Amino acid sequence: MEKPVNIVVPEMGESIVDARVAKWFKREGDTVAVGEPLVELETDKVDIEVAAPVSGVLGPIAHATGDDVKIGNILGTVAAGASAQVRSAETGAPVPPGESATIVASPALPATPSARQAARDNKVDLATVTTNGPRVTKDDVLKAMRPSKEGAELPTTVAAETAPAHPRTDAPAHPGSSETRERMSRRRATIAKRLVEVQATAAMLTTFNEVDMSAVMAMRARHKETFAKKHGVNLGLSSFFVKATVAALKAFPRLNAEIQGDEIVLKHYYDIGMAVGSEEGLVVPVIRHADQLSFADIEQTVRAFAGKAKDGTLTLNDLRGGSFTITNGGVFGSMMSTPILNPPQVGILGLHAIKDRPVGVDGQVVLRPMMYTALTYDHRIVDGSEAVRFLVKIKDLIEDPASMLIEG
Repeated sequence: MEKPVNIVVPEMGESIVDARVAKWFKREGDTVAVGEPLVELETDKVDIEVAAPVSGVLGPIAHATGDDVKIGNILGTVAAGASAQVRSAETGAPVPPGESATIVASPALPATPSARQAARDNKVDLATVTTNGPRVTKDDVLKAMRPSKEGAELPTTVAAETAPAHPRTDAPAHPGSSETRERMSRRRATIAKRLVEVQATAAMLTTFNEVDMSAVMAMRARHKETFAKKHGVNLGLSSFFVKATVAALKAFPRLNAEIQGDEIVLKHYYDIGMAVGSEEGLVVPVIRHADQLSFADIEQTVRAFAGKAKDGTLTLNDLRGGSFTITNGGVFGSMMSTPILNPPQVGILGLHAIKDRPVGVDGQVVLRPMMYTALTYDHRIVDGSEAVRFLVKIKDLIEDPASMLIEG
């Protein structure tokens, strides 16, 4: 038998030096194929799969689920060319030599982390799940679970990580009540730490305005069918606000900067972060060179990011960098909020729900679809007048979207 090959924590990208073992997909003694995912690592930004370096049998596991590891640590070994230990298909336990059993199968197609979790929780064999994409997704698993009889109840997926890692042994303070504890995911713990840090290190202020969305909504209504047929994507609000934001950043460049020591770094590129929802919370993939993209390019990019966030397939490169961020609490029903900076950026634009409100127009009170907007900025390098005029610039462009053609 050849010498066992180490499974090593790989280089994980910019600024990431450690991770947490989220889950092992195989057990010691299982057959593995080269390139097959063996273990999932949870980092501050995305989850990373580590694949088998060779075909063979998984040897001793050095770091179990929940362990914190660093780049270069050995997670386990693979005995190249070895035979699999036979396991019971019912219990998963090793079967003594001479007794017959079915070897636990591996999925034929790669699957997203959320798909594997849903399959484990509901005892679905991933090898039986079909997909139209390159990877089995959570939706594919849920579709495979749909009963043939109409009206039958679907099983409920319960994420394993919601179970308390350290159940409390003392009685609750209130009789009849209960408590559970769960360990923070590495990403949530990092988010918590950074949010506290940015409040301690940046001089954050927020300014507000309101935008009449009538012109944008009318333009979308006129062109939505033609746009969708030509580009294969709907004309949403994202492209309008990204375009308006780029124009405003060009007019007020300190909002597109960061502080490094005692220097202000002005960025002459426009990489716009767009916050989207995921199972782990909001993530901020970055639209690169947004100033060079068309409306269709932006909408297609945002839709792709939303799909990847849902499936858990965002990459480190998707999340890297960014010079300014847009977050839309309106999709969750928020009327107004004060967004918090995404360091080291010095500005973030918050969008909110569109509601019909009475406003004064040419001496008359009329109903218009209105949106509150918010700009949080770092007052250390951005003056209040700059911030107010930046937000007014966005308001003016959205209320007269044709002017964006002139802005370029």
